Amino acid sequence: MASSVAKFFFLSLLAVSLIASPGGAQLSANFYSTSCPNLLTIVRNQMTQAVNNDARMAASILRLFFHDCFVNGCDASVLLDDTTTLTGEKNAGPNQNSLRGFAVIDNIKTRVEAACNATVSCADILALAARDGVVLVIYILSPRISPY
Repeated sequence: MASSVAKFFFLSLLAVSLIASPGGAQLSANFYSTSCPNLLTIVRNQMTQAVNNDARMAASILRLFFHDCFVNGCDASVLLDDTTTLTGEKNAGPNQNSLRGFAVIDNIKTRVEAACNATVSCADILALAARDGVVLVIYILSPRISPY
């Protein structure tokens, strides 16, 4: 009896402490402000160039982001190239002739790596590119609104 009371008390205390604990892992819009201060400018400039060359590219990048996030979360797995032992999602059957914009993301990733090597995740680059693509299209459709 004493054992079950102690167990109940311990589990209750554990549950209360988990519920009452503050969330320390919050998202931050300025996460890369010190480790890669030019990140947002690099992504914005490359997306501006891509959308100016082909306005549909904004929608393509957004679709790429959606397909990446839809199944297992936003992990940039849709950007994986084939290796000798693995067929990456980029060239997987369902994505053939369906997804586009890989070259734009690869270009952004190359420029980001040149500015701050091994700092920014591919998932974050894809998310920022999708965001900037949407903002750019809104600006193109309504020039009175400033994109930034």
